[in-house]
Amino acid sequence: NVKGRSTLTQFVSSRAFKPERQKALSEQKEGFMETKQANDIATLNDAYRRSMTGCIVTKGITELTSLMNDIFVKVRDFKEFTEDNDPYGEHDFGSFEILGIKVFWKIDYYDQSLGYWCDPLDSKCRRQLTIMRAEEY
Repeated sequence: NVKGRSTLTQFVSSRAFKPERQKALSEQKEGFMETKQANDIATLNDAYRRSMTGCIVTKGITELTSLMNDIFVKVRDFKEFTEDNDPYGEHDFGSFEILGIKVFWKIDYYDQSLGYWCDPLDSKCRRQLTIMRAEEY
């Protein structure tokens, strides 16, 4: 039994206190937290985008009156997230073409006064969805 404790103690101390192991475990934890955080933000962004609440459109979009309903539907239902258009996995940007016109949409995060950036996971965060033509970006 004493021998078992000694072996266990040696095993724990040999693995737990090596700086490279501590660093690797810390990086794994950070990666998990970043992924979980991104997933949480994506969930909030998807719900917000689907509600189309507080949507702003640029002048270029307002000029496409006959396409506006189709544009809104494409933004609301957007699911084509890739590493190119969503590198952080937060679902805060998308792009598509409609009748040869490239359209972007973007979600920004503001405080309650809409004056400053706000953490997207903060319960007081106000999201702002902007829809624009690509050349207006």
